[in-house]
Amino acid sequence: MDENRALLRHTLATLAYRATRALENAPASFADFDGAGRPPVQILAHMGDLFDWALSIARGNERWHNSKPLVWPAEKQRFFDALAAFDAFLASSAPLQAPVDGLFQGPIADALTHVGQLAMLRRLAGAPARSENFYVASIAIGQVSAEQPAPSAPF
Repeated sequence: MDENRALLRHTLATLAYRATRALENAPASFADFDGAGRPPVQILAHMGDLFDWALSIARGNERWHNSKPLVWPAEKQRFFDALAAFDAFLASSAPLQAPVDGLFQGPIADALTHVGQLAMLRRLAGAPARSENFYVASIAIGQVSAEQPAPSAPF
């Protein structure tokens, strides 16, 4: 695997890890929290759409779809499934039909921003996610599901 694809895959694993931390143990009411812009369930639906879009771009068949949010557990699963599908494509030998920098600066960077929004919304909703030292987190290429290692250095 070339270095660019490896870096994209590490970024996806980082995103999965941080998204898991932003979502885990959130109260059920968090999905519809409306205290600051779009509710979390809509943000997560958009994040799933971003990775469906990223995969379509990588395959050379760009398409965008605005999904209607599913119920919270299903929407979380859809996001991680879309992330895993894109990661699987990057892990394959299939040729990338788009520039790596475009994939990073578009859908991936957008999703990183939205993970930060979810973490901030948790705090605003009165259920903050626990902080941790992400520099020492156990993040590994290919680890893109909601099943993530325990926090390495929470504080």
